Amino acid sequence: MSDIVIRDDRAAGRLEALAGDEVVGHIEYFVLEAPARALVPVHTIVEPAHEGKGIAGSLARELYTIAAREGVVVAPLCPYVVKWAARHPEEAPAADPELLDAAMEWLQAHPGRF
Repeated sequence: MSDIVIRDDRAAGRLEALAGDEVVGHIEYFVLEAPARALVPVHTIVEPAHEGKGIAGSLARELYTIAAREGVVVAPLCPYVVKWAARHPEEAPAADPELLDAAMEWLQAHPGRF
């Protein structure tokens, strides 16, 4: 995994894992503004040729690192990130259920976004 670089393309709502110029995995997310600012991951995808290399976990970890640096929380709707967070509670504080509900409502109100 040492040859993988992770970049945040906030405008596109993607946290991307790159091997050289190739995107080998990504997390699609949006920024929720209310009731509190949060990063909301919706999908985690790793290209089949790169599965099993820890890329998805590295993406999830980086998302929580970015959130901590920005002083916001992560409200995961992505099943992979939910499972990753449960396995790493020291790195992934649980989101308030009200915030998760608000994130789901936003997602349902924007059906073409993801």
